[in-house]
Amino acid sequence: MKRIAFVFVFIVLSAIAVSNTADAQCAMCSVNAEQSVKNGNTQGNGLNTGILYLLAIPYVLLTGIGVLWYVKFRKRPTQGMS
Repeated sequence: MKRIAFVFVFIVLSAIAVSNTADAQCAMCSVNAEQSVKNGNTQGNGLNTGILYLLAIPYVLLTGIGVLWYVKFRKRPTQGMS
């Protein structure tokens, strides 16, 4: 079990160490965000808020599933003790 945990942590740390930055916005979104900042509009703030909501949903779902799984398998009855 310790070996699996070590391999998992090693893979995660390796992926973080070698990650590159990426431009993940489409052309229309990036132009809209740049122009809104230059003109003093607040459309860029709305775009950033929407991106954060879309980013947070998978993490919230995975955290909820992890907590439910932990609670379910933590309460196993012990056998052999009377």
